[in-house]
Amino acid sequence: MMMHKGFLNNVTKAALAGCLIAVTATTAFAEAVTVDPKIPAYKKVSGVSGNLDSIGSDTLNNLLTYWAEGFRKEYPNVRIQIEGKGSSTAPPALLSGTAQLGPMSRAMKSEEIDAFTKKYGYAPTRIDVALDSLAVYVNKDNPIKELSLQEVDAIFSKTRKGGLSEEITTWGQVALTGPWQQAPMSIYGRNSASGTYGYFKENALFKGDFKDTVKEQPGSASVVMGITEDKNGIGYSGIGYKTSGVKAIALSKKKGEKGQEASFLPAVTTEFLKYILSKAGQEIVIKDGFLPLPAKVVEKELAKLK
Repeated sequence: MMMHKGFLNNVTKAALAGCLIAVTATTAFAEAVTVDPKIPAYKKVSGVSGNLDSIGSDTLNNLLTYWAEGFRKEYPNVRIQIEGKGSSTAPPALLSGTAQLGPMSRAMKSEEIDAFTKKYGYAPTRIDVALDSLAVYVNKDNPIKELSLQEVDAIFSKTRKGGLSEEITTWGQVALTGPWQQAPMSIYGRNSASGTYGYFKENALFKGDFKDTVKEQPGSASVVMGITEDKNGIGYSGIGYKTSGVKAIALSKKKGEKGQEASFLPAVTTEFLKYILSKAGQEIVIKDGFLPLPAKVVEKELAKLK
């Protein structure tokens, strides 16, 4: 079950937009991921300097750090500061002007867009920057291979709007046997400031409510670390945070169906976005475990910066 992410928001007209997540089922990628050869190389320009601040989702923290490192090689006089504490921190930062970039793991709410537009006279610009797969993880030693979204809902939600009549609390309820049969599930998730939390709630929980027993974590890496150290753990996070201590399980829409694996401005602001959308920037996307944008999408996003 793939959940595509990738956009950012910004205070200026030539802006960055947020990290949108849309869901679509897809098969795993069998071939090595490469950057679309039609994406143009980044062309350095003169006169780029200054400060750039990014505040928002932690999902793109590593990716933004890599982009910043590459960008500073081109422009040593540029200072880029990145802070990721959740998607909900991006709109206030953009509104107050404390950040020029606002990475988000969800679409901006209408009230957030309205507040920004009222203050600045124009809406924030959304720029898609990469694709991500939102995965359900278990400990590497857990033998479970797949779950349906109905079962995921019954594991994480107390409202069970997915249709199953009983909540799932043990691994035996999803067909594990032996010592796993009576083992209680230990559930990990994000806090409510996270856009990933909101998207998972709306789609995996069918707009239901999380159980009170979910161990809320401040970041994606914390979710994965918790499951790594807890053999009974299960949680959700972006595929870019996958480590050797966990495995992403295949998901299906309904119980009984075959599961599918998770696969996949000011001059300084404008040029940073162009760098992200260049061949070098998209190669970094691959380096950090995300999927690069197709050339047609890059062309569309670059047009927003003109």
